[in-house]
Amino acid sequence: MVTAYIGMGSNVGDRTGFCRRAVAALEEGPDIKIETVSSLYETSPVGGPPQRSFVNLAVRIFTDLETRALLAVCKEVERRLGRGPDDARWGPRVMDLDILLFGDEKVSEPGLKIPHPRIRERRFVLTPLLEIEPALTDPWGDPYATSLPEAEGEVRLLEAFA
Repeated sequence: MVTAYIGMGSNVGDRTGFCRRAVAALEEGPDIKIETVSSLYETSPVGGPPQRSFVNLAVRIFTDLETRALLAVCKEVERRLGRGPDDARWGPRVMDLDILLFGDEKVSEPGLKIPHPRIRERRFVLTPLLEIEPALTDPWGDPYATSLPEAEGEVRLLEAFA
């Protein structure tokens, strides 16, 4: 089994409800076991058009799936919760799931980059990720915590997931 980290976020409708439903739907996926879920954070949007704040979280999973199969599960969860294929990049969305890390793998393919290329730039990704694993490093051994002071965006603890 591989340890992977997935970031989630919503800024449409019942944002916390969509996040909770996404975690439940992800765990229903084949060969996925959710090990840890971060708290829920209200975060300012970074990039894209002016829009409502997001609710973000991160999960640590164990999986036997390959990267593309896990990506397909994430896209299916987004679709089931109401994300359409025409949703604007970095625009408002019911749900967004991103594979942040997948073991120590480095993937650079069309439509899939692991580690996620903007982890270090986004406070809304780093904060929940580091809550789960404060000493987390990238596949090259560099700690993610060193990027937090320079990361973009505002983050406020909303509530524990449990």
